[in-house]
This record gives sequence, structure tokens and C-alpha cells, in this order.
Amino acid sequence: MPVIASSDAARATRRRASSNGTQFWLTTFIGANRYIAGAGAPPEPGAIYPMAFLVEQDADEVVGAHYHQSDQFQVMVGGSGHLGLHDVAPPTVHFAGAFSPYGPLRAGGGGLHYFTLRNGWDSGARYMESPDNRAALRRLPRRHREVVGETDAPGHDGFSARRLRVAGGACAAGPEPTTGAGQFWLVLSGALLHGGEALAEKSCVFVYPDEAPFAAEAGGDGAEVMVVQFPCQSS
Repeated sequence: MPVIASSDAARATRRRASSNGTQFWLTTFIGANRYIAGAGAPPEPGAIYPMAFLVEQDADEVVGAHYHQSDQFQVMVGGSGHLGLHDVAPPTVHFAGAFSPYGPLRAGGGGLHYFTLRNGWDSGARYMESPDNRAALRRLPRRHREVVGETDAPGHDGFSARRLRVAGGACAAGPEPTTGAGQFWLVLSGALLHGGEALAEKSCVFVYPDEAPFAAEAGGDGAEVMVVQFPCQSS
């Protein structure tokens, strides 16, 4: 079954947090993360484990260059800033494969808000300023991959990031889940209707790779949705 997280239900989890001195608000939508007391890794290494949370990075705060142990999408939903050499603002999409360094991520004067979406457990950022983290990265096979922006169709490994604009009452359908390693649907504006539930702006859904294609109807005012699909393996 798809994992569905409404923005209304997630709002209660919003709390202050920091990472390596950078200040932000964090709202958890799907899965556990290191900011939740008692959170632990999934029972089997490499298992599909969806994680989704909203980061509201404070104005002018900077997240230093770092990497993660899992594949990750970030979708900008508010404010503006810079990611490495790229200007970012809604609805910019950023993908970083597991163990692919990226950044720094600098918020503008109005802050920078973005969803972090993963299909595997991750214990937190590994900052490049740490000699231990740099050394650990050098010992791994080179499989780095980073993309900023949308793609129109899935790649050979299932990788995809596409924005859907759906008229009111029309049906939205995403890629065939079996072509990738899990997909997220993120409502950017308007609302989606699925199984009798209205999913408002900032609601999200995770679809496992062995599920049937996800489909939902746009509410009366239509909807704008970001659909991202993880590659079968990082390259």
C-alpha cells in the first residue's frame, strides 16, 4: 500500500533543529529520522525505507558540503538560495546519489524551504570538512551522481523527476513503479483526491516499486504535483 502523509497530520511534528550549527525548522512526514527520539535503522541493510521531511532553513544559514549514505531528492517549496553553483527556488529539484557530495546549500534572506525525500535509511549528513568523512568517501567505488532540474521521462535505470499540472477533476498518473526503486508524489499546490482523502499542498505519498501505478484525481481547483522516482541503483 502507498504510504500517505497529509500536511495537516504532519504539522504537529514541526520542531526546531540544527545540523553542524545550521538552524532550521523540521517537519517529519514519513519515516523516522535522527531528530526523532528512539529512531533506529530498518531491520535489513539496503531495504526500501521511505523518509520524507520538510526543512525550513533560516535566512542566510548555510549547510556545508556533505553527503549521505542513501539516494536523495530535494524539492524546493519556498524561499530561495544557492546550491553549489546553482540558484535554487521553487520548484527546483535536486538529486544526489548515495555517497555523492554536494553543497554548500545557502538560504537567501527569506530563508529556503525544501522537502528531503529518500528511499533508504540515512543517519544524517556526513560533512566534507571532516577528514574522517573524506577518507571514508575515498575508499568507496566512484558512483557519484548529482542532478539539478527536471527530466521529462524515466532514464534507463528508472530515474525520473517530473512536474504534473492537472486540471480540476482530471486524473494524474505517474511512472510504472516497477521501473525504479520507489517514487514520491509531492503536492506543490491545489489538492489531490485519493481513496476518499483530500491531500492538500505539501502532502506527500510514497509508492513502493512492487505496487500498481499510483493515480489520483485533482481537486476542483486543479493541482501541481512533483513526481520523483529513484533509480534502481546509483551510478
